[in-house]
Amino acid sequence: MDKLIFLSNDDGYSAEGINQLAEMVREFGDVFVVAPDSGRSGSGMSISSHTPVRNTFVRHQEGTETRGNLTIWSCTGTPDDCAKMAFEKLLPRVPDLVIGGINHGDNCAVNAHYSGTMAIALEGCLKGVPSIAFSSGKMEQDADFSYMTEMVQKIVKMVLENGLPSGVCLNVNMPNVEQFEGLKICKMGMGDWHEEWQERDHPRGGKYYWIAGYYAPHEEDKESDTWAFNHGYVAVTPIQLDLTAYSFMEQLKKRLE
Repeated sequence: MDKLIFLSNDDGYSAEGINQLAEMVREFGDVFVVAPDSGRSGSGMSISSHTPVRNTFVRHQEGTETRGNLTIWSCTGTPDDCAKMAFEKLLPRVPDLVIGGINHGDNCAVNAHYSGTMAIALEGCLKGVPSIAFSSGKMEQDADFSYMTEMVQKIVKMVLENGLPSGVCLNVNMPNVEQFEGLKICKMGMGDWHEEWQERDHPRGGKYYWIAGYYAPHEEDKESDTWAFNHGYVAVTPIQLDLTAYSFMEQLKKRLE
């Protein structure tokens, strides 16, 4: 049986990132897309708990001897809704691989917590399927992501052949450079956002705010994904579902038990 690869994103089903990604991975098997009907950046693992969700069939393209079929659906929900919907209602079977992306903009460091792209990989991981999130330093709506093809295919091939440990998925960030310095296995960078709201005067009175700000790493950590990304490397960070702070458990037991 051909491999089945599920794709979603947080930029919408018509975004260049997900459409170019679909073409990059069709050589590995059939590709099934369920993605938001419009942009949902920064939605994390949010779900539509107060509004109904609808699906719309977009198109199906038959494959060839060397390229799998391509099926695309749009969904009115969040990226995590899309993944849940795909697994329960739309996919013909459990996929062999789940991919989020390609995101227009990176998801390095703690930004992975906010990312709808990363949410897809986490949801796939929750369902026991090897999962990857791909993001790029290119942010333009009409961006050409072909420079990522070789690395995307290398990582996808490795995961399809070897799988991933239970409860672990990959966060992959590729800088916008002419030539990569290499591929670096990294830890999640630590940092925070500053000046996160832009305040403006509403023409009808009062104030309104746009989310904005700038990210600042806590330190120059050469093992972090932020450092690798900023220095031209493809940053690959293994992310785990288990958020337990094991190093603090014994100390907490002494204080509370």
